[in-house]
Amino acid sequence: MKTLKSPLTLLLIRTASSFAFTTHSALRVSSSSSHRFAALGMSSSTMRVLVPIADDSEEIETTCITDTLTRFGAEVVVASVKPGGELVCKMSRGVKMMADIPIDDATGQEWDLVALPGGMPGAEYLRDSAPLISILEKQKSTGKMYAAICAAPAVVLASKGLIGEGATGYPAPGLLEKMKSPVGDDVVVQGNVVTSKGPGTALKFAIALGEQLYGAEKAKSIADEMLA
Repeated sequence: MKTLKSPLTLLLIRTASSFAFTTHSALRVSSSSSHRFAALGMSSSTMRVLVPIADDSEEIETTCITDTLTRFGAEVVVASVKPGGELVCKMSRGVKMMADIPIDDATGQEWDLVALPGGMPGAEYLRDSAPLISILEKQKSTGKMYAAICAAPAVVLASKGLIGEGATGYPAPGLLEKMKSPVGDDVVVQGNVVTSKGPGTALKFAIALGEQLYGAEKAKSIADEMLA
């Protein structure tokens, strides 16, 4: 697939309710500061979502997850799995995103959902992050939600025994073979595990995650607002 290059680096800074564009600073996809959510009237019962990223993670998928779930009212925290606590990740198409925290800071915290973007070799970096795999294993053992899209279902979840038969993922040679009896649906919900195919299904995936957290009525309202 060809990557379109631009003379300017497209950078996106997300606030709690909108995105602003700039050409001079990294893309901050969320903020986890407690005073910020208090100012927005978010209580301690707000759903907490962890989105891990790495160099070469897929930016459309990452942004769809973070933006959409913020619209639902979730506290979305983006964590970098890069070594040394480095927060800025260069995504698969060259956009730079700044995470809120290093992945080590996410361990020991409680998450209502952990949602993995795809992208290659970004998904491999997620797979190789011991702290992230520990968090995902805890989600599984406690029955809490976790999700993955694109390459991540095969590369991360299947390789670590975190999904069973009937999940979906990016339909590329070398990926689906890693999964047990994969299906071709855009989004698959299996109990506390949700999987999806790729960039083109990212918004549908994010709305499905919101529905699992907040219910069908809220999901319909958000989807209508987004013209989805």
